[in-house]
Amino acid sequence: MPRLAAASLAGTAIEFYDFFIYGTAAALVLGPLFFPTFSPLAGTLAAFATFGVGFVARPLGSVLFGHLGDRRGRRPVLVISLLLTGVATVAVGCVPTYGTIGVAAPVLLLVLRFVQGVGLGGEWGGAVLLTAEHAPPERRALWASFPQVGPAIGFLLANGVTLALSATLTEAQFASWGWRIPFWGAGVLALAGIALRASLVESPDFLQVREHARVPLVEVARGHWRLVLLTAGALAVGYAVFYAVTTWSLSYGVERLGVSRTVMLACIMAAVVVKGALTPVAASLGDRYGRRPMCLVGCAGVALWMFPMVALLATGEPFLIFLGFLVALIAFVAMFSVVAAYLPELYEPRVRCTGAAVGYNLAGVLGGALTPMVATAAARGEGTPWGVAAYLTAVAVFSLGCFALLPETRPVRQEAAVPVTG
Repeated sequence: MPRLAAASLAGTAIEFYDFFIYGTAAALVLGPLFFPTFSPLAGTLAAFATFGVGFVARPLGSVLFGHLGDRRGRRPVLVISLLLTGVATVAVGCVPTYGTIGVAAPVLLLVLRFVQGVGLGGEWGGAVLLTAEHAPPERRALWASFPQVGPAIGFLLANGVTLALSATLTEAQFASWGWRIPFWGAGVLALAGIALRASLVESPDFLQVREHARVPLVEVARGHWRLVLLTAGALAVGYAVFYAVTTWSLSYGVERLGVSRTVMLACIMAAVVVKGALTPVAASLGDRYGRRPMCLVGCAGVALWMFPMVALLATGEPFLIFLGFLVALIAFVAMFSVVAAYLPELYEPRVRCTGAAVGYNLAGVLGGALTPMVATAAARGEGTPWGVAAYLTAVAVFSLGCFALLPETRPVRQEAAVPVTG
């Protein structure tokens, strides 16, 4: 289990590094470089729109790789998805800007972001299932939480590199070529991750399935459509909060509040460090008290904290900004630390890779793709951006209702789990 957990964690860290580095670049430099004919606000919105395309692509990736995972096994998904995302990320770092090739530049950016999303859409399902299906039932949430630590590490890697470059390069150097370096580094990380995953063994649950689903997506659509929609709605709040903190707030703090890029990145990274450290702790509570109670508590915490978080951000004071982010991400951890065990337990093994991944990545479209754009538009006026707080609170209330309709799965062994059907 430690070896499986480490390999899954490393892979998700690398893939989310690829995904997050684009979000950071979109918040800081992609607008003026690839959309120079737009106003600063419109350029930022356009950059966030290309950021959102990655989330739109993720459900497609979950369908393609879910089919592979349910038909051929979880292990091939881990290698192919990592390779695909790594190649696309390196390619983003090589795209000429608008000033060099004109409109072809943002088009290429859009296509590569889409490919990134397809790869990441397959990564989560494979990594989580391989770990969860090997884990003992009484510790499944704990072991399955290690792939969930990967996004925090990937985020810290992405922003750590950006922070180092920001601190050592001038604004002109960073805008000219410095922003490309983190994208090129993804190639080295991808090769290391593929080497680490090459020796993993296949999931026992997959090997025990006597008859694999011929077309998993069709079976999921026929028998589990209600469950897919409920999980997508329930998890949307996690994506909304995480990307409001890590992507929108970075752009808002630098452009509107005048906080330095280095200070904003440091505040976000410090909160994400705590988030990553608390993930296994919260997952252990999920093994003891249940998956659904943890999700309900975390979702309620988000709903109650969004207005205070925005108020603290609007002060422009680094410690208060950090405090606002920290509490928001602790509420996030209460939910997302257990979903890696929760979602697989809701589906039967023959369609588990497709069902769990599609629900998880549809939530990314609902919560992750829209949030930076909606928040940027809602924060256009002067003063504290209460519209952003209202939007995030509304998403949390919606997700709370979806969690309330989902069953508890902790006492049920995977092979005996009864899925919710349409």
